[in-house]
Amino acid sequence: MKKAIAIVAVLAAVGSAPAAAQNSNMSFFITSAGPGDGANLGGLAGADQHCQDLAYAVGFGDVTWRAYLSTVSMGGEAAVNARDRIGDGPWHNYAGDMVASSVADLHSDNANLTKESILTEKGSMVNGRGDSPNMHDILTGSNMDGTANTDEGHDACSNWTSNGEGSARVGHHDRQGGGQNPTSWNSAHGSRGCSQENLQATGGNGFFYCFAIDANQPLDALREE
Repeated sequence: MKKAIAIVAVLAAVGSAPAAAQNSNMSFFITSAGPGDGANLGGLAGADQHCQDLAYAVGFGDVTWRAYLSTVSMGGEAAVNARDRIGDGPWHNYAGDMVASSVADLHSDNANLTKESILTEKGSMVNGRGDSPNMHDILTGSNMDGTANTDEGHDACSNWTSNGEGSARVGHHDRQGGGQNPTSWNSAHGSRGCSQENLQATGGNGFFYCFAIDANQPLDALREE
C-alpha cells in the first residue's frame, strides 16, 4: 500500500512539473507576430519598439532590443545596415543555444541559423516551406553580408513605412525555397510588394529578427537601473 502511494506521489510530481524555462541568456529571436500592417513597421523605430514589446511580454523588456533591418538612402537620410545596429554578439536563442558569436560569425557559414534554432521570443518554431501556411519569408532589407540591399525596385518598402507599393529583401529562416539565394536566412529574394496580403502570398507574414545589443555582456548588465 505504501509502495502504491509512493508511486502515485511520484507520478503526480512529474505531471505537475513546469515546462522548461526560458533561458536567461536569450538575446535573439524571430518575432512571433508582426504588427499586422504588412511591411509598414513604423520605420526602424517602430520595428525596434515591436521587438521591445514582444520581449517585454516574456520578461525581457528591460533589455535593449533592435530589429535586424536595413534601410536605403532616402529623403536626405543615409542608408542603414542591419549588421551595424545589433551590437557585437554573441547571441543566444530562447533555449540558450548560441546562434552566432559575433557579427562576422552571424554572416558566415558557421552561424547556427536553422528553422530549429531560429525560435520566437516564446520558444516556438515558425512555419517554413512545407508547413501550412508557409511563413519563411523574413523581412530584412539586406544583402547576405548584412548591408542595405539597393537593387532596382527595392526600397525596403519605403524604409518600413509602406503597406502597398515597393519591395523589400527577405530571407528564408528555414534555409530553403526559391529566389536568388534560396538558402540565405537574410537575403533570399525581394518581396512581391509591401502589403500584408502580398507578403503572405509569397510565403511570409511580416516577421523579422530581433537582437539584444551588447549581447556579449551578461544580460543583467543590460538591464536598466
